[in-house]
Amino acid sequence: MSFNTALTGLNAATADLNVKSNNIANVNTTGFKGSRAEFADVYAVSAFGSSNTAIGSGVVLNNVAQQFEQGNLEFTDNSLDLAISGQGFFALAPSQSSGEVIYTRAGAFGIDSDGFVVNSSGQFLRTFPVNSDGTVSSTSMSSTTPLQLPSAAGVPQATANVDLAANLPSTAADIAAATAIDPTDPTTYTNSTSVTVYDSLGNEHIVTLYYQKTDAASNQWNVDAYINEPDGLGASQTQLGTTKVLDFDPLTGGSLSTTPSDQTYSITSLDSGAATPQAIVIDYAGTTQNSGGFTVTSLTQDGFTTGRLSGLDISSDGLVKATYTNGQSTPLGKIALANFPNPQGLKQIGNTAWRETIDSGEVLAGEAGTGSFGLIQSGALEASNIDLTKELVGLITAQRNFQANSKAIETNNAITQTIINLR
Repeated sequence: MSFNTALTGLNAATADLNVKSNNIANVNTTGFKGSRAEFADVYAVSAFGSSNTAIGSGVVLNNVAQQFEQGNLEFTDNSLDLAISGQGFFALAPSQSSGEVIYTRAGAFGIDSDGFVVNSSGQFLRTFPVNSDGTVSSTSMSSTTPLQLPSAAGVPQATANVDLAANLPSTAADIAAATAIDPTDPTTYTNSTSVTVYDSLGNEHIVTLYYQKTDAASNQWNVDAYINEPDGLGASQTQLGTTKVLDFDPLTGGSLSTTPSDQTYSITSLDSGAATPQAIVIDYAGTTQNSGGFTVTSLTQDGFTTGRLSGLDISSDGLVKATYTNGQSTPLGKIALANFPNPQGLKQIGNTAWRETIDSGEVLAGEAGTGSFGLIQSGALEASNIDLTKELVGLITAQRNFQANSKAIETNNAITQTIINLR
């Protein structure tokens, strides 16, 4: 009996050594979670329970419990290195079309040949679908899809609105109102400024505004808009719309008293082959006339050219945006996080990944930064949560336990030999 009891002690010490050795071996494994060997004593139980004088029958390995404490974050230069600061797991798909979901804390991702975001084992990062404004349309795990970078260039947008405010010098000399503005003759206008606009194909065009002071007493200016087509030089400019009149109020510091009733300009033809007519509304709100020099105080327009994919932007709430060289960004998805009522019940499947089980409970899906879910840190990896010093001390303790049980077997053997040698 005592041999068997000591043998269970040897087995327990061996199991403890194996668990601690595995922890030490994975001290540098990204996202690794250490385990702890848990033991229970063994008693022989009769139909009426154990007696008060019952002696234990040894020890048994009761559980190898995973420890999900947070590991340290190690920062990198790769925006696709992701770490979760807090609770949660990344959701992965073993293949592009697979409905199976596995879970991990290791966030070292890259791009495969088809533009999908995958880990080193080729497993696909799952994301929630999002609307154009980046809001999630569904947070169920069944609605998640593998994250893929767009292969196409950013779609251009034709300019539809221009906001242009300037200060026109009140000290400028009048030009006869009957004099038509001629872009090739500087004597026919007082000042000019330009704005770049875009057609439906993303081609750039220069729209130049020519200001002509016509009546100092009435504080009136004429303004004409011309588009440079195709080469932007001199006579190639084409007038857009009709002449507009700007009226200023000297009692309010030279601000506009009335704005042109029609501020829409129509581009009727373009050599680039873009769609026409293209209507552009130029808003002159904020334009003033005072003693200052000619100055453009604000200028914005809502068009942009074709863009090339320049990178990914991943926010702390997991929203993934594709950024383009034209300054635009497009939301691609929101990284899905998962949690479980009992994470220790998850089944380890290797490659720092787990699978849902009955013991873990059903998966709880959600967005980073909501509920109990942690935040996502881009450009960082979660290191193993192993305390190497603690494991080495535990290794020594397990070794001592093994030696002690070996000594118990040696002692039992000596006693047995003594009994056998009795005459």
